[in-house]
Amino acid sequence: MTTATATVPAPTRSPVKPFYFNTSAHLLRITPQKATTLSEFLDALRECPEGSIFQHTFRTLQEHHFIREGFSNDFAHWAVSACNEPSLAEGLASVDVREFTSVAQIRERFIQIVESFLQRTPAAANRAARETFYFCSSESVVIPTSFIARSMQDFAEGLRRVTVHCIHHHFIEARLRLKLMSNDFSQWLYEDMGLTDAARQLNRIDIYTVTLEDVRNQIVRIVERALT
Repeated sequence: MTTATATVPAPTRSPVKPFYFNTSAHLLRITPQKATTLSEFLDALRECPEGSIFQHTFRTLQEHHFIREGFSNDFAHWAVSACNEPSLAEGLASVDVREFTSVAQIRERFIQIVESFLQRTPAAANRAARETFYFCSSESVVIPTSFIARSMQDFAEGLRRVTVHCIHHHFIEARLRLKLMSNDFSQWLYEDMGLTDAARQLNRIDIYTVTLEDVRNQIVRIVERALT
């Protein structure tokens, strides 16, 4: 792995390769899976396409990034609002997408949570929900932006000017693409700029208690400190 020389000040280092800021658009479609009971919900979790798990977890974070309180995914929200099962909702909401590097792993975790709940509370399995849960699927289309970082100054400026959708693409969705407990920004800082500490600080940012705009501001502050 090639890194920049540690003795060269960060502001004057040249990256191994530029950072290209991309964003992504998402094509949404309704799948055949739906649930009116928790038993049907469990079956649908097993059968739905991976794009559906992605939509109701990763995409939820992007769509509702400005909400500081509430459940972190659509599954948890339905469990409490339509099924009146707060303990199940809390279990589903406890799934942290940062702990997974594939949608298959996330699916299995949700299945385990619902299975465990129904084993403890079998009477809830066939109780009708107040409203049907329709599983939607999301397919991503990567779109280049005009921002390219050929220096740390460029990188900081790009972070300030791109949309929050770009931040989500590189900072949250990237885990599935990289198959790592990391993100595109940290990988570039580490591999191409040799800034290990800054890369680690980015990976410690909490994406659940703040908005995406707050996440951007934290990233910018970390990068700016690395520039000094």
